[in-house]
Amino acid sequence: MPPNKTIKLRCPICKKPTKAADPDFPFCSDRCRLIDLGKWASGGYVISSPVTDIEEAVRQDTPDEEDGD
Repeated sequence: MPPNKTIKLRCPICKKPTKAADPDFPFCSDRCRLIDLGKWASGGYVISSPVTDIEEAVRQDTPDEEDGD
């Protein structure tokens, strides 16, 4: 039977080791939690969504026609 692997949890901001029982989990401190919140608030993180309207997708893919006459 393979040995159990220990998962090392790290703060997503500063990469310091953290424990799941810590009050600021998954962050190591309130400072890192606020840095992450600031990134969300400033638009540093973006959740993209797929284009669902076919016509909108076509309009974005084709350049606007200019009068060449």
